[in-house]
Amino acid sequence: MSRTAIFFATGYEEIEALTVVDILRRAGEEITMVSVTDERRVTSSHGVEVTMDKTLSEVNFDETDVIVLPGGMPGTKNLEACGALMAQVDAFVKDGRTVAAICAAPSILGHRGHLTGKKACSFPEMESQLEGAEVKREPAVIDGNIITGRGMGAAIPFGLAILEKLQGKEAAEAMAAKIVYK
Repeated sequence: MSRTAIFFATGYEEIEALTVVDILRRAGEEITMVSVTDERRVTSSHGVEVTMDKTLSEVNFDETDVIVLPGGMPGTKNLEACGALMAQVDAFVKDGRTVAAICAAPSILGHRGHLTGKKACSFPEMESQLEGAEVKREPAVIDGNIITGRGMGAAIPFGLAILEKLQGKEAAEAMAAKIVYK
């Protein structure tokens, strides 16, 4: 079992974030919802308040296998403004560990130079910020240790792509069948 941390900032997109939590927990993965502030309660871009498992200062990144960045506005900007989280994103990419981002959040990876030579997708209006990437218009893209998703409507394929990376294609296909996706 892998250990995944999904990071929530004020203004996150709830479907993009919570779909990943749901799919990975159903698959038996250990997933921790993390607030990037000192408060455990985080409010989404649509006013939905969710209580996190931990705050950023409580996360042991040495015991974390995957970082997930949900989109949403201003959630994406708030994630990118969190210096401690960005240092970990950089370290994960450098070490070949998995980083996943959906909707507007792949722009963070573009801004940091992590998409150079990679295939990636994002919310259409953010594609110009996928600096160095070969932009794809698919629901979700896995390229090495980077997983990207296009937007809220692609939350299930994005969650399944993360599951595929962690447990293999058969596990992702089985989960898709179990949740009656396609």
